[in-house]
Amino acid sequence: MSNPDLPTGEPVILKGDAPTLDVTELPGKFVSLSRIDPIRDTSELFACSHGSDEIESLWTYVGYGPFSTELAMGKWLVGCAESTDPLFMTVADRSSCTSIGMVSFLNIVPDAWRLELGNIWYAPSVQRTKVNTESVYLMLCESFGLGYRRVEWKCDALNAKSRTAALRLGFKFEGVFRQHLIYKGRNRDTASFSMLDTEWPRIRRNIEIWLYENEGGSPSLTQLNAS
Repeated sequence: MSNPDLPTGEPVILKGDAPTLDVTELPGKFVSLSRIDPIRDTSELFACSHGSDEIESLWTYVGYGPFSTELAMGKWLVGCAESTDPLFMTVADRSSCTSIGMVSFLNIVPDAWRLELGNIWYAPSVQRTKVNTESVYLMLCESFGLGYRRVEWKCDALNAKSRTAALRLGFKFEGVFRQHLIYKGRNRDTASFSMLDTEWPRIRRNIEIWLYENEGGSPSLTQLNAS
């Protein structure tokens, strides 16, 4: 029997588990997200993410890559295509119809109605454009549209770009898990961020203003989400 004098969380009434995440395509204005297709995607994904030290630095905070050959990346993408958690998607530039990066839904917990966005990387040529904003926007629309209560964003605590992106997009910083992971033979302290369903309507409107109405002009998305 519970003790009525002890504080407890607010009651949550749910109708079973969250719906199965079975998305195949998320089209936007600037990008389109679709399930990984190794035959279609390997050459373009390899070309946009390899070729120089500067380009290959995009893999610094990712748990895999860079790959020694296009064939090696293709074999890895076959596994990605077969996976449902993480559920990997290719990001394509709609203006050029070329693959320019990857994202995924992962750590999907239907009975808690929460999931994470991760494994996010883009070709250096499209960084600091609307690509990341719209890609994450489409994933958030899908997640909260299915009724998920919480969406998480985690990254290496040393990854300043990812931490800045999370805050800019409206995620709230929750703390750092110290010595959380070991990857590529080194320690990873993990910075954790989250967004709740109650916060999403305001954030969604801010992103839409920045993406589609202000055409990326002033005010900045960071300013909008801070207001």
